[in-house]
Amino acid sequence: MTSEPDSYSDRVYRSSGAIVGGALLLALIAWLGGDALVRGSGRSPFIALAVVCMVAPLIVAFSLRPAVFANRAGVRIRNPFRTVVVPWSRVETVRAGYSCELVAEGVKYQLWSIPVSLRARSRANRHNQRLAAGEQPKGAFGIGTANTTDTGPRSAPSDAAVSELKEMAQQNRERAESEGPVTVTWAYELIAPAALGAVAVLVLWLSA
Repeated sequence: MTSEPDSYSDRVYRSSGAIVGGALLLALIAWLGGDALVRGSGRSPFIALAVVCMVAPLIVAFSLRPAVFANRAGVRIRNPFRTVVVPWSRVETVRAGYSCELVAEGVKYQLWSIPVSLRARSRANRHNQRLAAGEQPKGAFGIGTANTTDTGPRSAPSDAAVSELKEMAQQNRERAESEGPVTVTWAYELIAPAALGAVAVLVLWLSA
């Protein structure tokens, strides 16, 4: 994976669960593929190599690659197969429903690296409702009262991230550095090997 420019590293939003899951899947694919290459016979090593070439880029694309980088100039949305750079002056809204989205010039861009957890949102809403009713915050699993001084309102992680991005958009949209067009680039470094691997798997399968 390539490193991002420093200008887009003021705030970074990534899913730790996706990163851990992706790393584990890559380790599993490497182990299974390596075992097939070493112990396989006939076409098996070639099929294993083609499958690894097809699957590994997809795992990277959907788990390790997604990220959102934001600074005073704009936001860079790195999704599985494309990267979108949006200056704050072009941002219309950022919202979180069943998924997190940024709208710029009438086009919606999903924020893959900020997954929405309805369970976390529900817990935060229940906590806020109890505070509004004057009740004590609940402890773990809703049993007893909390031992901490958590008496302030809560937000689900996705809603908190969206609120931060909204605030950054409002504060920075008038800056000179936030001007410019929306640009979209494709991750051909992942698309190409995945496509070649898929073609190789198909050819080997049909010629078996």
